[in-house]
Amino acid sequence: MMFQAAILTASDKGARGEREDLSGNRAEALLEAAGYEVCRRGIVPDDREQIAAQLCEFAALDLALVLTTGGTGFSPRDCTPEATLAVIERQVPGIPEAMRSFSLQITKRAMLSRAVAGIRGRTLILNLPGSPKAVEECLGFVLPELEHGLKILRGQAQECAR
Repeated sequence: MMFQAAILTASDKGARGEREDLSGNRAEALLEAAGYEVCRRGIVPDDREQIAAQLCEFAALDLALVLTTGGTGFSPRDCTPEATLAVIERQVPGIPEAMRSFSLQITKRAMLSRAVAGIRGRTLILNLPGSPKAVEECLGFVLPELEHGLKILRGQAQECAR
């Protein structure tokens, strides 16, 4: 099953062209290896309105999955979770909870992540950390389980008990 996806990086330096989007590149490689088609990429500054607008634009394309990288920490400019919460219709707290739980086995600083996940229309939006290593760990951990949820979200599968 090939799902279409987009990746949005929130980074002031990245948006100014001062930093390569290594986290977005890593997320794209992981998605493509899992059979997703990454059909949109974006880089915006750490600005709540710009992030929210881009998330809405990607969801309006009826993409199955939109990943964000960056902006989930404690910096005064970090606002990706707030932008995400402003545009989603339903929260999916289990995914970021699972990422934090897994990441706590690697670093205690995982508890500082403010990442959220939620649904807008038929699109799942998931916040990832800004470091390529953390993207690899978090996305690598949850990606195998997302297929079932996306199939249900998009009407391609029925919920089923195991």
